Amino acid sequence: MSNINDYLLWRGDLRIDEEHPFNEIDSMIMARLSYLIFHKIDLKATNTIEELSSKMSKYDDPEFNYLGDRDLIVNLGKSKRFKDMIVSNYIHTEDLENEKQFCSITIHISYDEMYISYEGTDKTINGWKEDFNLAFLENIPAQLEGVKYLEEVANEYNYKKIRLGGHSKGGNIAIYSALYAPEQIKNRIIKVDNFDGPGMSSSIIKANDGNIVADKIDTYIPQDSVIGRLLEHKKPAIVVFSTAKGIYQHDIYSWQVLRDNVVHAADGLTQKSDRVNVAVEEWLKGTSPEQRKMCIDSIYELLSENEITSTIDLQSTLIRKTPLLIKTYKGIPEEDRKTIIENAKVFIKSLIKGA
Repeated sequence: MSNINDYLLWRGDLRIDEEHPFNEIDSMIMARLSYLIFHKIDLKATNTIEELSSKMSKYDDPEFNYLGDRDLIVNLGKSKRFKDMIVSNYIHTEDLENEKQFCSITIHISYDEMYISYEGTDKTINGWKEDFNLAFLENIPAQLEGVKYLEEVANEYNYKKIRLGGHSKGGNIAIYSALYAPEQIKNRIIKVDNFDGPGMSSSIIKANDGNIVADKIDTYIPQDSVIGRLLEHKKPAIVVFSTAKGIYQHDIYSWQVLRDNVVHAADGLTQKSDRVNVAVEEWLKGTSPEQRKMCIDSIYELLSENEITSTIDLQSTLIRKTPLLIKTYKGIPEEDRKTIIENAKVFIKSLIKGA
């Protein structure tokens, strides 16, 4: 079985040209680039991928955000296909007050074409909170930041055509940014690729019926997808075969590729994915936006008050901090606790009913 790192070893010596054009695996790699450790290196305004590889490869695997990232940048630095591409306009913002986590980079594929890569959710609880806010907000701060970033970069390089992409929340931001960009920028967009990121609310889908960008959007999800099936997509998703199980299929390094294409899951989406998707839809129908907001805000406050600020904290201290979490939970007003329990009941009931 082979993933994007294997692709770089097989096809990395083939430069992008008419015979070997930019493909969906290239896009997956570009979408992944925004996750890399730009904040740890001496970053210039513009860097080649080869220069980034030289700087980042000095760090060991644990310094990277995810397993596979170090191999990716090392392989990219050796690849004729990618090493001379320029990377620019790196931005990373973390705003706890406004519950915003945003990161993006621009990769210059050629003189007249660029790829804007939006990072998905990082390991902070704040980042995940912003994701969950999609359950009750029409838009989140990172989406608005994504539109602003696209406009600024598109105006700076006004002679270039544009590709956009992202993994997880990054894919959702790529879609939103393309849909709400000024018309002259929309006309320059070649394609938008969403790799297992949530879709849009039904109201946004309806409001953008006829949008010139809508038919340029492709969503890729693994066979057990949960996150990529949240909310709505205009077009059916492309189902990719992943070697992982359950929620771990969200890891893009588990997605299988062959030559220049993803490997499609032979049986499409699994019953497990369908079951969770139905449960989420029932939860959304069975609760009000206000109830969902209160539930999500309360859980976030519960974690924050106990100094759990990242998913690493959550994993490493959950057992030790369980008594404190229970104590804090008991301090939540009774009416709010009832709402949390009712939210949980709706979801669990829907999950059991679909089993």
